[in-house]
Amino acid sequence: MSLMKSQRVAPLTAVLAAGLLAPVLTGLPTATAAPVNLALNKPVTVSSTESSTLGGAKAVDGSGSTRWASAEGVDNQWIRVDLGAGTTVNRVVLKWEAAYATAYRVELSDDGSTWRRVYGTGSGDGGTDDLAVSGTGRYLRVYGTQRGTPYGYSLWEVEAYGSGSTTPPSSGTPLDDPAKKEIAMKLVSTFENSSLDWRAQFAYIEDIGDGRGYTAGIIGFCSGTGDMLELVERYTAAKPGNPLARYLNALRAVNGTDSHEGLDPGFPNAWREAARDPAFQAAQEAERDRVYFNPAVSQAKSDGLRALGQFAYYDAAVMHGEEGFRSIRRVAMSRARTPAQGGSETAYLHAFLDAREEEMRREPAHSDTTRVSTAQRRFLVEGNLHLDVPLYWSVYGEAFSITS
Repeated sequence: MSLMKSQRVAPLTAVLAAGLLAPVLTGLPTATAAPVNLALNKPVTVSSTESSTLGGAKAVDGSGSTRWASAEGVDNQWIRVDLGAGTTVNRVVLKWEAAYATAYRVELSDDGSTWRRVYGTGSGDGGTDDLAVSGTGRYLRVYGTQRGTPYGYSLWEVEAYGSGSTTPPSSGTPLDDPAKKEIAMKLVSTFENSSLDWRAQFAYIEDIGDGRGYTAGIIGFCSGTGDMLELVERYTAAKPGNPLARYLNALRAVNGTDSHEGLDPGFPNAWREAARDPAFQAAQEAERDRVYFNPAVSQAKSDGLRALGQFAYYDAAVMHGEEGFRSIRRVAMSRARTPAQGGSETAYLHAFLDAREEEMRREPAHSDTTRVSTAQRRFLVEGNLHLDVPLYWSVYGEAFSITS
């Protein structure tokens, strides 16, 4: 086969060398690469949304049938796209839904705070605005100041084109950064204990009726799932004679069940007494990191996820355990590719949170999915893939925020 190919190529090469085809080839069109949409599937932050199904990420997903819509009847609304790095932009395409802007401006920023206007109009008429601009920045913002309808502002797509990145992309601050980890601990505490004060939960203990026996401590160690037993074993190895040591045999006996046999009536009080010991507090934090936090964050980084995705993995591991988390991840990966596989981070995280909610609904004690639907999903819809403050969410009907 290779011999036949060489026999065919040689005469063509000779003809080209002789210049015999030059007049013919000169008139042929030259192929050009299609322009790359620099905003496609990038993180998005918005001033507001009309509903959870009309989030900012819908305006950069490449689909002409999904859209972002702001709150109705309110002017001065905006959508911001994080291009990932300092980027040269020379063209912006805005595809308006019926709720368009009469007056708006297009801006670029290096830091998301100080903005440079690269386009502005007071006579917008909707449809598609294909704008020639000139500027460089990491952040692109479309800022509406006057609505063209009584509704809000709505865009099918925001597209950006140019020469691309001028600086290396940033994956942002990971969840294991101390400040970001503190945010993660506060979030989980609101899910588990309806409180931002996660350090007040070392002494927490109760049976919540989920079939896992006693649930206790900063991330809900359970007498029926083995993690409570491992915690008390490690604490006892470091500090024999502690208040919980005498319950080790009972914890081994009830592991895998919801039984309290051998634990009642004294175990809850013994737990609360031990929780005053800094050594037990340190043991809880160490077990949290060893069993849940570190493996989840490591896996998320391998999958190409930023802080929000790292947190989604961690919270799933806390509630469902390692095996349950792995099962949720397998379902998500059957529906969407991870960023490490070349997929959209936003699309994959929606698939992961979908699978997570499905798993939660299988357990009556966890059928309230607000820790996902009105917390993590909200951050995702807002495009906050870095899990940056300010954060606003609700769980079990109660509102929380972290503003600094």
